[in-house]
Amino acid sequence: IEINKMSLLSILHTRHAERVYTIREGETLELTCLVTGHPRPQIRWTKTAGSVSDRFQDSSVFNETLHITKIQRHQGGRYYCKAENGLGSPAIKSIRVDVYFLDDPVVTVHQSVGEAKEQFYYERTVFLRCMANSNPPVRYSWHRGRDVLSQGSDKGVEIYEPFFTQGETKILKLKNLRPQDYANYSCIASVRNVCGISDRNIVFKLTNKTVSPSIKLLVEDPIVVNPGQTVSLVCITTGGEPKPTLSWVSSSDRLPEKSVVKGGTLTLPAITSDEAGVYSCVATNNVGNPAKKSTTIVVRAMKKGRFWITPDPYHNDDNIQIGREVKISCQVEATPPEELTFGWLKNGRALRSSERMVITQTDPDTSPGTTNLDIIDLKFTDFGTYTCVAALKGGGIPEISIDVNISSTTVPPNLTVPRGKSPLVVQEGDTVELECLVSGKPKPIILWSRADKEAPMPDGTLQVESYDGVLRIVNVSREMTGSYRCQTSQFNGFNVKPREAVVELIVQYPPSVEPVSLEMRQGLGRPVAMNCRVLRAHPSRVLRYEWRLGNRLLHAGHFDQSDETEYTVKSLNREGWGEYTCDIINEAGAGRCTFLVTAYPPEFYYDTYSPLWQNRPRVYGFKLQWTQMNPNAVDRIVAYRLGIRQVEVCVCQEITVEGTITKGELITHNLTELIKPEAYEVRLTPITRFGEGDSTIRIITYSGKLTIGSFHCSFEEEPICMFTQDKNDDFDWTRHSAATRDTKYTPNTGPSGDRSGSKQGFYMYIETSRPRKEGEVARLVSPFFNVAPKNPYGITNPPAYCFGFFFHMYGKHIGTLNALLRQKGQAATEGPTWSLSGNQGDHWKQAKVSIHPTASFQVVLEGIRGPGIEGDIAIDDVTLEEGECRDLPAISEYRNIRGVYP
Repeated sequence: IEINKMSLLSILHTRHAERVYTIREGETLELTCLVTGHPRPQIRWTKTAGSVSDRFQDSSVFNETLHITKIQRHQGGRYYCKAENGLGSPAIKSIRVDVYFLDDPVVTVHQSVGEAKEQFYYERTVFLRCMANSNPPVRYSWHRGRDVLSQGSDKGVEIYEPFFTQGETKILKLKNLRPQDYANYSCIASVRNVCGISDRNIVFKLTNKTVSPSIKLLVEDPIVVNPGQTVSLVCITTGGEPKPTLSWVSSSDRLPEKSVVKGGTLTLPAITSDEAGVYSCVATNNVGNPAKKSTTIVVRAMKKGRFWITPDPYHNDDNIQIGREVKISCQVEATPPEELTFGWLKNGRALRSSERMVITQTDPDTSPGTTNLDIIDLKFTDFGTYTCVAALKGGGIPEISIDVNISSTTVPPNLTVPRGKSPLVVQEGDTVELECLVSGKPKPIILWSRADKEAPMPDGTLQVESYDGVLRIVNVSREMTGSYRCQTSQFNGFNVKPREAVVELIVQYPPSVEPVSLEMRQGLGRPVAMNCRVLRAHPSRVLRYEWRLGNRLLHAGHFDQSDETEYTVKSLNREGWGEYTCDIINEAGAGRCTFLVTAYPPEFYYDTYSPLWQNRPRVYGFKLQWTQMNPNAVDRIVAYRLGIRQVEVCVCQEITVEGTITKGELITHNLTELIKPEAYEVRLTPITRFGEGDSTIRIITYSGKLTIGSFHCSFEEEPICMFTQDKNDDFDWTRHSAATRDTKYTPNTGPSGDRSGSKQGFYMYIETSRPRKEGEVARLVSPFFNVAPKNPYGITNPPAYCFGFFFHMYGKHIGTLNALLRQKGQAATEGPTWSLSGNQGDHWKQAKVSIHPTASFQVVLEGIRGPGIEGDIAIDDVTLEEGECRDLPAISEYRNIRGVYP
């Protein structure tokens, strides 16, 4: 493979011959991977040698050209083009892309103050640090006013690079600050105009008032608010020169989307609990350290009200009994926790703490947000509904009420699995409900978890709460097979030893088989063996298989000890071509192996760089190339059927094959008389003595670019072979024939016929009669010719082409005829590749010159008018052929030749 570049600003070569492309940030990068090989290689661009982790734009690029619009610095690095076609090792070429950029520099100022112990000496030193992000490394220079500062230019100034920064910054040290040091300082960052990147500079004004920022927050800390309120945080600067810039940040890294920042004021409209946290005001002016002040916003909230009943801890009994103690606990999560208050009601009436009804609030450090009601020596009169009421002192938040019933029917919980619910057998993809029946009063929350292994539940958590004892799983998968534990929690129930039960879940799934799809190629009369194997299935014991060709059942049976089944076609005939399927079936469904048995299709060869081999005014031709995949595995191909479709018209023809096709043999057929600029669908079908094989389809399009294998132009038709007149010359070449020559033509100059001697034949010439003046130029420009480099680096050994033409230069005022090479993307700075001046006699003569282009190119024929009217120059039969020129005309045939001639 070869790699070309487009829109690249420069190419560098290291001593290890690694290609390094440099491009300016924001430009468009195009890398083209030129690949040859058959079968047609598949191309993949990656940013590493194949690692999935560093692929760009979320995936690899699977085509010849890698296109990155407005390339950014992080997209620089080494890119790999990998081509593979299943034969041999893949071909890999790498390119390192250097993205050049230069950010605006930033100047920061720091000051150190030192005093001697006796306080007779006072020193103040100021450091100005300049930093700029760049590639390649930046060079810094300092100016004070208009004066350039350099090391040693001023005793009070020192310029250095800190050792640990490795050239990333440049520090200007002003020692023992003097009055003249108060000035404007400019830091200029430069990458030496590489890739056209201009220098960047920044100016810092140092005065005796320069000082780091200081700020003040005009808010309390913390701020406690109710949800839905609008909160405004005001920050003001109390010092700093230059004037500091204020910004706000939050502990969650990002400010809320609906927040509004205006100057030093941050407004949070309709605040929610999720937006609570620490908010900081930061002031910067690049002098000293930034100033930062913070406050905490607390949003009132209460959630998760729960209760639990604890029987008498001094007796080994989980039931509530008359004459014993019982404790009711109530817990609420509150923000802020210090505002939480509790109240108790019995049957709707307020309850006060007494000797038998003891109300306590648990230590917030051990069990925050919890209150207890201890009933000592339980009596029948104590039965009833107890209500725990939680509220926040600040108000604005709805109260939470939790009812707990204490009666003779209040009993601890019990857990059972309903009959027929374990083991639970389901099909993969179903929605399943695992169920545990909860008895007791009150009914506690049920906690579900995996019992057979340390694994998360289907929702990703380790434990799932259920208020009705049911665990619902949507779209169950085979990985969810196993044991699930249901367990009572202490919440909303008894604070006793948890009750638990286990449910077994069995997920059945259809067999996984291989191969899922396989193309099998075989000639007629030969055997074909197809094998379908089971990889996994549940249940795996009861498996049966069915072999079919289309809808026709061929064979069926059951597996015994084997995990595979085979079907053999002993002698393939035409009726045996088609799609064979093997279904392996269990209770959950079927897995299918598919075998497509047929002949091999042809494979189109990867296009040459310019498949357009013929180009006439209204029609064009196309060189079609293909090979036959594994020709030895099918019956001998005797011909190909070629179908060409354009709009509603379809033309079919047969291409005869002589002899036996060998593996990898390249077959060529020229398509002619294709109408410009239409595209065509080409269908190619191999034919054996038994009939047709598989077809292959491709689309061909008119490219408008010519190949160089056999270009010839005699100017016989008006479009003159796609030659054009240069728009920047003084006058034009003229198409002419002797039969149509004006009777007033200038004698003693110009040809009497075309190169073959025919008076009806056409040629091109420059008319030098008035109003033409000496030195005026006419240029005739060829169409573009595509060129593909023959080596990976494109320019070390460029290909050769022979440019030829016939010329007629007769007359005493003949000027100059030049042949020039004009390459795409390159300035026309080189001189002519061939040049001839003066009268060469009344004869047509041939010129040939070898050219070595490195990119798509044009050839230019340039005629320069001589000192008088007898100076017509004519050309005819222009050719361009691959390879160096052979059979060159002797130089002695020419007079006044100059320039380089082979």
